[in-house]
Amino acid sequence: MDLRFGDSKPTDEEKAAVDELLGPPASAWEGADDRSTGDLRWALGGRDARERRDLLLPGLHAVNDRVGWISEGALSYLCRRLTVPPAEAYGVATFYSMFSMRPRPSTVVHVCTDIACAAAPGADAFRADVEQRLGPAGRARDGVVWEPSPCLGLCERAPAALAIRAGQGCPSAAGPGAGAAEAASAPSPNGANGSVNGANGSGPASPGAPREDAYATAVVAPATAEAVEAAARAPQAAPGEPGAGLAVPQAGDPSLKLLSRIGVVDPESLDDYRAHGGYRALRRAFAIGPAAVLREVTDSGLVGRGGAAFPTGRKWQATAAQPDQPHYVVCNADESEPGTFKDRVLMEGDPYALIEAMTIAGYATGAHQGYLYLRGEYPRALRVLTGAIQQARARGLLGPDVLGQGYAFDIEIRRGAGAYICGEETALFNSLEGNRGEPRSKPPFPVEKGLFGKPTAANNVETLVNVLTVLELGAEAYAAIGTGKSTGPKLFCVSGSVARPGIYELPFGATLGELLSLAGVSGDLRAVLLGGAAGGFVRGDELDIPLTFEGTRAAGTTLGSGVVLALDSSVPLPRILLRIAEFFRDESCGQCVPCRIGTVRQEEALGRLAERAGGPEAATDIALLREVGEAMRDASICGLGQTAWNAVESAIDRLGAYA
Repeated sequence: MDLRFGDSKPTDEEKAAVDELLGPPASAWEGADDRSTGDLRWALGGRDARERRDLLLPGLHAVNDRVGWISEGALSYLCRRLTVPPAEAYGVATFYSMFSMRPRPSTVVHVCTDIACAAAPGADAFRADVEQRLGPAGRARDGVVWEPSPCLGLCERAPAALAIRAGQGCPSAAGPGAGAAEAASAPSPNGANGSVNGANGSGPASPGAPREDAYATAVVAPATAEAVEAAARAPQAAPGEPGAGLAVPQAGDPSLKLLSRIGVVDPESLDDYRAHGGYRALRRAFAIGPAAVLREVTDSGLVGRGGAAFPTGRKWQATAAQPDQPHYVVCNADESEPGTFKDRVLMEGDPYALIEAMTIAGYATGAHQGYLYLRGEYPRALRVLTGAIQQARARGLLGPDVLGQGYAFDIEIRRGAGAYICGEETALFNSLEGNRGEPRSKPPFPVEKGLFGKPTAANNVETLVNVLTVLELGAEAYAAIGTGKSTGPKLFCVSGSVARPGIYELPFGATLGELLSLAGVSGDLRAVLLGGAAGGFVRGDELDIPLTFEGTRAAGTTLGSGVVLALDSSVPLPRILLRIAEFFRDESCGQCVPCRIGTVRQEEALGRLAERAGGPEAATDIALLREVGEAMRDASICGLGQTAWNAVESAIDRLGAYA
């Protein structure tokens, strides 16, 4: 392995950021300033350092949080500490949109330009006003730079923006816009309880938890250009976000299962969570044993809620049956599908439910360590979950002896850094391991060789939270909700041209019209995008489609992750389609040729179509789109390339776009 370190040196601040995460270097071979006599005679610690390769992404975060960008010297020092070739680390650092390898201002403002925000009234005027106040996108002005951003997961409050200031955090880790009282009461990510990392109850603080004063964030949604400018100038002084309950129009409805506590309990109070039924499911799991938990989840008919709809019970059983040890549980909270925000609301409004569900998953599959891979654009979810995990450890609900049952389980948060492809489970594993977030070929499947090459059960947030309802109701009662093939309750992310955007919980089998009537759809509904950018369009008069996996499939569309984006006649459809194409072009990892080239050709053709009003050239471009789309669908390695053509195809065939 050729490391080829350069001559660039880290600044004191960059070095301190890395050392705070990894501890001081043990020798000059790891980056210590002074070379001892022993260092001249032998080199030790290389194997141990290489086994910490998974700390590369947290290390990049540590530098970026503190300084605002990652210099060659900082990257070289981090590579010395972890014995990672700088060329490989450079490939990792440049993979993520939230990192920069070039100098930039300490304050970066991400302004969402994705489909929900692009469909919001006045979107063009809002962006133009931001540009007038902060300068052209990508150009620094007065210590601030703003960048167009893919979906920030704030679609119910579109348009949205996120301001991040490196090196000048809030008074505590209390998050964006926290007031003095909230800041004073917020738990410290690096406090005594946060020192527990592994199931054995020892180790460093979670690499997912930033230093208290590392950086400041401000979420602005719904955003005005004036509010975005104010947040950019002083993110730590920005107004706080509204409570998660405001994203749930049904909050307080006693019939709710998954959303029953959101808007009702204090998400930061473990006592409040337990007073409202928290940890009953885990106690039942311990009472019936892991084999019975697997039977309950299997018999319930629960399938994955991230879009693939794979049976959860089968995944857990296959993981538990593997003789290779250790086993891992991974929560995929890198919710990046445009139009999706349900997992964010669950994490911000009911964090202990996710912790309890991950503990049950670990117990059932024989895992003792869980990883929660969290979207880097979710600062409040990070703060809330960090505090909840600390409280759970302190109260014996995580750690070496969960609930006094002799079962050890702990959870570590790892932050993503802006890569849609990391929502694919094997790309997520690569990211966690300190590699580029590129999908792996399957087989072997994750239940056999997943994270660190070990059996792994990976589920998204909504899927895991459903497990609590399964154990509380019983498999038979859970399966009675919904339809025979799509069981249980389902969360839908409704945004766009509706009066009451937000998260809605309905049993599988409810129709699209019933859902939109709850959200208050406008009278001139033109189209509905189901499943997000990877989904498909239906016409505004096709509202009798049953919202089930089999029902949407029969209607020639997909349920996906539960996105329901309503578009009225005021929204320019060609611009939305072009934005979808731009999204897939930007987010393609480039590993396979069909996706790497196909997403570019798709965007080029849609750009030409947007400039024309028809004619023979339009027909040629549509024919090209079909050929490219079919090649991507048939030959791409993962779901990104396989679905990149879906929405465009449905708009052409179903809505008559460009006719």
